[in-house]
Amino acid sequence: MKKDPRLLRIGILGCGPIAQIAHFDACRKARNAELYAICDVADDLRDKMAAIHSPKIAYRNFDDMLADPLLEAVIIGVADQFHVPLCLKAIAAGRHVLIEKPLGVTVEECEDLRRELLKTKLVLQVGNNRRFDPGIAFAQRFIKQEIGEVMAVKAWYCDSTYRYAMTDNLQPIPLVSASARRPGGNPKADKRRYFLLTHGSHLVDTARFLGGEIVGVRARLVEKFGAYCWFIEVEFANGSLGHLDLTIPVRGDFGEGFQIYGEHGSVTGKVYLPWFHKSSDVECFSTKDGQFHRPLGEDAHTYKRQIEGFADTVLHASPQHGACIDDGLAGMRAMVAIARSVESGRSVRLDEVRGAV
Repeated sequence: MKKDPRLLRIGILGCGPIAQIAHFDACRKARNAELYAICDVADDLRDKMAAIHSPKIAYRNFDDMLADPLLEAVIIGVADQFHVPLCLKAIAAGRHVLIEKPLGVTVEECEDLRRELLKTKLVLQVGNNRRFDPGIAFAQRFIKQEIGEVMAVKAWYCDSTYRYAMTDNLQPIPLVSASARRPGGNPKADKRRYFLLTHGSHLVDTARFLGGEIVGVRARLVEKFGAYCWFIEVEFANGSLGHLDLTIPVRGDFGEGFQIYGEHGSVTGKVYLPWFHKSSDVECFSTKDGQFHRPLGEDAHTYKRQIEGFADTVLHASPQHGACIDDGLAGMRAMVAIARSVESGRSVRLDEVRGAV
């Protein structure tokens, strides 16, 4: 594994499942990043992770890690309720931030974070890692360059009853600690809210990444036999129609994908669980040559590619391919609008929503 001469020195906050499963490995493998520090209040968990991943230094206190003059950026992989307060701490200390999705839990706190970030020249990227799937990135370029005017966007995210049989085999066994810091109550108890924030954030971001800005939604929800199904009509700023399907869990295989119909072609994509590190299967048809175009298999470690994109933007001012603060805020607005539409039975404009999912 060849590393670039200049590495972004990154500290990872949180030694929980997402760091163990994704961020530690991705940071170590990224060509332009260094796992400089890790931080967690749970001494036993932090010590185990330090022994496995060999950061330069380990911290118990986030403020101490932020005060380290060699630290340049942080990855925050903790509970959603802590995202915005910790981002505010990091940018106040002058550190670039890669924050796990969703950006926050309310529209207002995300707006507050945006205001503070815009006072700086720091990079903040939201961890919508699907943007770094080479198939999805290929589809987005094709839509911009070849397809012309977009007419319709369909996207779906259908988690599976049997998904954990696959992911448990793909992922390392996560280590836990009784001393880990957890938010009050049980955030997973409210399934509507938890599924929208956890899975809906991927679906909404993919729809925006491929279809453009969302300005309004009309959503319906059915709950049966322990499953939840949202059908969401979407109004895009460019005048195209959209339909999103968020169903959890389906009695069948995991399904994530999209279809886009345009003036000069169409795009179809099948997305795999990111733990397979497998590029999406994407076919893009162009009327210009009457042929289908598809990307050849590429490196699809989306968490590693996400860190590499983040580091390139910080170190070399490269264009930001990942989700920025505006993307994170727009995603938060979309999820709140979906929740409000389900409650009211009416269409909801994103620029009118406040509060939480």
